[in-house]
Amino acid sequence: MTRNDPFDIELTPELILRAYRAGIFPMSESADDPDIFWVSPQMRGVLPLDGFRASKSLRKSMRKSGFSVVVDRDFSGVIEGCATAGSDRQSTWINPTIRSLYGELFAMGYCHTVEVYDGEALVGGLYGLAIGGAFFGESMFHRRTDASKIALAHLVDRLNAGGYALLDTQFITDHLASLGGIEIPRAIYEIRLSGALNIDGDFYAWEKTG
Repeated sequence: MTRNDPFDIELTPELILRAYRAGIFPMSESADDPDIFWVSPQMRGVLPLDGFRASKSLRKSMRKSGFSVVVDRDFSGVIEGCATAGSDRQSTWINPTIRSLYGELFAMGYCHTVEVYDGEALVGGLYGLAIGGAFFGESMFHRRTDASKIALAHLVDRLNAGGYALLDTQFITDHLASLGGIEIPRAIYEIRLSGALNIDGDFYAWEKTG
């Protein structure tokens, strides 16, 4: 992983967008650390949009859970869920600066959420940035079994409906690998990113065709 010293220039939503287009993304060491640094992994995590793997138990959960899935309703709730340590993680890198910047990007229409509800309760979800035909997944969370996996499955279907070419997961965890996530070298990633950025993806095509 390549990273620089904390930013010595003003962070803006526009700067964040330029960074993603260059294959770089920002992170912090922890929720309490005010500093932000650039990250460009030597091996990049991606989830091929034709390679999502749903286990039998997940498919059963998707059919019988009774959960509902919506997008872009509650950014604050999703990022709070992602920023809260829980049973699936002991810490988080989402600090107040990240929350603020991605909140601005949400208002600008670049940041999107996928939200999973059990009745009125938000029980899982994810957020990320959509630029051209690329979607950059940032973080996900769950408060019910399989809720984050259901959010990811919906995202994959939505991106396929919208003509996207790249789902960037940044890194690969065992959780993502079990769902079809792979690692590719930075040079290959940059080629795929360049092609995806030339595509006009439509995040809301799902509603238009459904």
